[in-house]
Amino acid sequence: MKTYKISTSKLVARFDNDLKNLLMEDLKAFRERTQFSSNKQKAAQQLSAA
Repeated sequence: MKTYKISTSKLVARFDNDLKNLLMEDLKAFRERTQFSSNKQKAAQQLSAA
C-alpha cells in the first residue's frame, strides 16, 4: 500500500475550503428556513388584521 505525503499547508487549505463550503451550505439552508417562517408569520398577521 502506498502512502502519500501531503504538505501541511495543502491539508490545512483543503480543510479550510471544506469547512467554508459546509458553513455556506448551512447558512443558505438557515436563511431559507427563517425566510419561509418569517413570511408565514407575516401572512398570518395580515390575515388576522384583515
